[in-house]
Amino acid sequence: MTDTLHLEEQIAHLTRTVEELSDIVARQESELALATRRIAMLMEREATREYDAGGTIPLADQRPPHW
Repeated sequence: MTDTLHLEEQIAHLTRTVEELSDIVARQESELALATRRIAMLMEREATREYDAGGTIPLADQRPPHW
């Protein structure tokens, strides 16, 4: 009887841990998606700023001279 109770307690603890980790992963996924969108917006803004400042194509979009 004690072994069964011990196993049930372990299963309950592990189930709770898995649920907590699942919540953490879901939160991190949404934070990562938000950060990815923000980085893309910042890169686009900087490319526009480079283009406006120099009047040329931003270096990131130019072919290297050896092409």
